[in-house]
Amino acid sequence: MTPLRLAIPADIPAIEQLIALSARGLCAPDYTTAQIEAALGSAWGCDSELIRDGTYFVAEVAGELVACGGWSWRRTLFGGDALPGRQSELLDPSRDAARIRAFFVHPDWSRRGLARAILARCESEARAHGFRSVELLATLTGQRFYQACGYMEEPAIEYPLTGGEVIRFVPMRRTLD
Repeated sequence: MTPLRLAIPADIPAIEQLIALSARGLCAPDYTTAQIEAALGSAWGCDSELIRDGTYFVAEVAGELVACGGWSWRRTLFGGDALPGRQSELLDPSRDAARIRAFFVHPDWSRRGLARAILARCESEARAHGFRSVELLATLTGQRFYQACGYMEEPAIEYPLTGGEVIRFVPMRRTLD
């Protein structure tokens, strides 16, 4: 298994590139090209706050990032730095769910356990910080993965993107054992 490490600010350009490769390569069965392109850079983009908080992980092979994902103790549920309406307020672990955030895998490295390893690390760290549950806003592509990991879905939501595009996300939640 490829070891995980904390992302650092110098990784941001490679993370942005990985996000675009992942979205274009893995989300095509679930979203149109126009939806994918509109989502890149806003709904799907690097959140540098996760990196500064030390809650964002990457996996790399031969110096190339092949997977990334993280968790957060902040209110923002999704989106990169370019998405307006960020909510940096701290969550209360006694009543709020930690956020699972920004998981992307290079298409050539999908289905090899990388996302599952990052998710396990995120859940473990959230639990260690006192959180009893986690929640996320899944893409239609990610929904199947999170279901397989024990997440329960809520009704899908439509999210407006630039250029009049709309994308469907699925809120999901899991209690930490």
